Amino acid sequence: MAASGVLPTYQRYVNGVPVPAGRKTLRLREKYIILLVFATFGIVCFGAFFFLPNLQDRVTMVEVRKRFRDAGEGLFLPQQEGDSHEGKVIPRHDDDLVDPHKIDDKIRLQMNIEKDMANVKVKKELDKQGIKGEEVKKLQGNIQEDKDKILQKQKEEEEKKKLEEKQKALQVEQDHAGHVGAKGGEPQDSTAKEKRDTVRKMMKHAWDSYVKYAWGANELRPISRRGHSASIFGTMALGATIVDSVDTLFIMGLEEEYKKARDWIATNLSFEVSSELSVFETNIRFVGGLLAAYALTGDQMFKQKAANIADKLMPAFNTPTGIPYSMVNLKTGGTRNWGWASGGCSILSEFGSLHLEFYYLSAITGDKKYLEKVQKVRSVLNQLEKPSGLYPNYLNPKTGKWGQHHVSIGALGDSFYEYLLKSYLLSGKEDLEAKKMYDGAVTAMLDKMMQTSKSGMKYFAEYKSGRLEHKMDHLGCFSGGMLALGAKESDNETKYLKLGADIAHTCHESYDRTAVKLGPEAFRFDTTSEAVATRSNEKYYILRPEVVETHFYMWRLTKDQKYRDWAWEAVQALEKHSRTEGGYTGIRDVYQVVPQKDDVQQSFFMAETLKYLYLIFSDDDLIPLDKWVFNTEAHPFPVKGNHPASI
Repeated sequence: MAASGVLPTYQRYVNGVPVPAGRKTLRLREKYIILLVFATFGIVCFGAFFFLPNLQDRVTMVEVRKRFRDAGEGLFLPQQEGDSHEGKVIPRHDDDLVDPHKIDDKIRLQMNIEKDMANVKVKKELDKQGIKGEEVKKLQGNIQEDKDKILQKQKEEEEKKKLEEKQKALQVEQDHAGHVGAKGGEPQDSTAKEKRDTVRKMMKHAWDSYVKYAWGANELRPISRRGHSASIFGTMALGATIVDSVDTLFIMGLEEEYKKARDWIATNLSFEVSSELSVFETNIRFVGGLLAAYALTGDQMFKQKAANIADKLMPAFNTPTGIPYSMVNLKTGGTRNWGWASGGCSILSEFGSLHLEFYYLSAITGDKKYLEKVQKVRSVLNQLEKPSGLYPNYLNPKTGKWGQHHVSIGALGDSFYEYLLKSYLLSGKEDLEAKKMYDGAVTAMLDKMMQTSKSGMKYFAEYKSGRLEHKMDHLGCFSGGMLALGAKESDNETKYLKLGADIAHTCHESYDRTAVKLGPEAFRFDTTSEAVATRSNEKYYILRPEVVETHFYMWRLTKDQKYRDWAWEAVQALEKHSRTEGGYTGIRDVYQVVPQKDDVQQSFFMAETLKYLYLIFSDDDLIPLDKWVFNTEAHPFPVKGNHPASI
């Protein structure tokens, strides 16, 4: 067949199959679609040109620079809810708190940016003035030096102002504190004056010996001429004699000695040591001694030291009942009771003789935690049933139950009763609870324990589960002074003054019936002897003060000359048998004409024995009893409302 005359000029093949040639023009429908797209685009451009706002008026380069300058407030660290912005606070949920580290970074970033900008401005200004290089560094150094001088001057002025205010406040307090009977008492009677001077010389000899041979130690061994420390002070040298003696030195007017003691306390006394101490002994000697020194002088240092030491005792109160343990470890805060004390019990005379110090400390510091601790002790005792109205010597701090029903006005019980009466007096006779407890306790003891010997001597026997032991401790001889002191507050003043006089007589007899005219640690009454120690372990005398303490109260309250005479007998006996070249010592057997000495000058010898002897031969305007109350270590606290250093 012949080929057609019209052939395609181009032929495409796909997999060997010819594909028809494409069209050369668009269909009509396709043309309409393209037209519609262009029309829409034109309308959008037209609307944008006429109807969108002019952003050039809103965002300027100045604003852009400001945004970068304030970077960190929003640009780099977005603002959080709760942050302040232009005086307004953006609310924030409690669980969506701002990260403080981010805030700190934000602030630092902003400060660095501002600092850099300021440096740039300064540099430009310096360049304009032709100041460069070393001159710039020198100028910057001068500026910093001037700034440091200004800051130093401001600091010095502030410190000077604070010091002036402190000195002014201290001077005001010193002008008023202790003005009621802190010093003086010079007797008009020449004989009394001579005897008082003798006691003052005894104090100086005891103190000088301690300073020379045992300075900083707790106590002195006057024969060995070295320091001594009893277990109640642990193993550390805490200067117990210094703290215990400082108020006696002040009262006696031994100014140089007082200053030496005061300066040591200020610079060396510290309980930041590893040692286990008796809570009771630390309280009455250290806390009590410091508080008395504060009350007498107004020196704030004493108050601060007392509070620091009392704080170290606080762990002892962490018991289920609030009755404190006997011992506390200063480093660990660990506590325990004496192993021999009736099945882990605390001792009445120890936990019951904290009230005066803690009450006064709370009053002068404004910190009620000390008072709250001893009030809790008082509350527990009030709630307990007292067998026959008596207070046994042992109480379990965990269970709140009494231990052995052993009652004594001597060792283990003594100062508890003393503190009930004196808490009432120290409070300005406002602590009626203490007065009620005192009246009840004394009534029960007079009923169950007061005895009369064959020759008519009165004494307090010990009560053990319904059985009496006819023994009285030297420690119990304080009770004569206590009964006399409380007589005026009783329902029968004459009766209690007479009882005080009776106890004073009995205790003087315990002295007079020895070879050295100093009394034994304990004395007994039986079919063959009265007011005499019959056991070898009760015949020693360790410079105790309780007998002369009662002589002091009886002299002040009755003015009976015999009490001064008895006190002078004690002075003479001490000078003859206890004085050594290195101080004063105790005696191992008071019934021996030439007794063996124990070689210990107890801290309470200067705190109590010599203080009471000095006051017996002083006029009553020195530490008057209506203005001051002595703690059981003879440290005087001012009665509430009597002067600014009181409560």
